[in-house]
Amino acid sequence: MQKYKKEFDYSYALGTELTLELLLSHPKDTIGVYVHSKQKDNEIYQRIMALCQKNRIEVIRSDKAFNIVNAKENCYIMGVFRKFTNDIDFSRNHVVLVNPGNMGNAGTILRTCVGFGINDIAIISPRIDIYDPKTVRASMRAFFTVRFSYFSSFDEYLKKAVNRDIFCFMLDGKVNLQDVSISDRNYSLVFGNEATGLPAEYHEYGTSVFIEQLNTVDSLNLDNAVSIAVYQFVNMKPNRSRS
Repeated sequence: MQKYKKEFDYSYALGTELTLELLLSHPKDTIGVYVHSKQKDNEIYQRIMALCQKNRIEVIRSDKAFNIVNAKENCYIMGVFRKFTNDIDFSRNHVVLVNPGNMGNAGTILRTCVGFGINDIAIISPRIDIYDPKTVRASMRAFFTVRFSYFSSFDEYLKKAVNRDIFCFMLDGKVNLQDVSISDRNYSLVFGNEATGLPAEYHEYGTSVFIEQLNTVDSLNLDNAVSIAVYQFVNMKPNRSRS
């Protein structure tokens, strides 16, 4: 057991709910489950133990392991899993994160997207490590159901994500989110880094969109902006004239 590092081929699911979802979704990728002495013998614990037994997954009882990985005080179960691939589906709508830098925000964004029915996330390098336990935990189980792929550049992504509408969210976007319409084609919602947003050249990639707000704040937090945009788009009806 070691503190997580990006170069590892495995990661940690910290907490009972995450570990349960790991065992339900990726039992073959689960290496083992660690249990702290403070863990109560409750229903979710019994479910986890039953799944471990069913899938012949080792259960290790060790308080020290939780200190090594810097688990939060209320974390008494954690799953160790191999990093798996679950590539995006190019026949679906996407959220594209360009150079995301905050692991907690990334996890929250995964949770939001899955909650509203967008299960495919494209991540443009340089970027965060999506397998970091902070991202996994912030996703609140969505990590194990979302599909995600890395791309070295946005142009590389576009070579594969063809025949779709591109909407780039920018502070100086040309179209108010409230005035956007969609066609029958799939779409990609593109967001920039938390600190810098999208570079000016993203105006040329598709429709640049802004989220109208009061001037009492500089900008919305990235995960808030994604939440607003995704909610708006999934509730839009296609405008056939744009097809």
